[in-house]
Amino acid sequence: MSSAQQNFNAGQTQANAENMMQSAKDSAAAAADKAHAAANTTGQTAQQNKDEAAGFLQQTGEQVKNMAQGAVESVKHTLGMDKKN
Repeated sequence: MSSAQQNFNAGQTQANAENMMQSAKDSAAAAADKAHAAANTTGQTAQQNKDEAAGFLQQTGEQVKNMAQGAVESVKHTLGMDKKN
């Protein structure tokens, strides 16, 4: 094989290697973008779940408070201590 042919083959091999490296870099960048997007979505979902849980706890607290107040009023009524009589 001539020296010109060897140089050409070496150049082709180097170009192929550079193309493969660029392709790998592009794939890695795309994977990083997807991971970042997934992390953002997960964070948003976690915040939404946290907000919903806080709302649920607030509502439950109000219900317990109302039930306790009702029980107090019932006891007062039973003992004749309510202000309505």
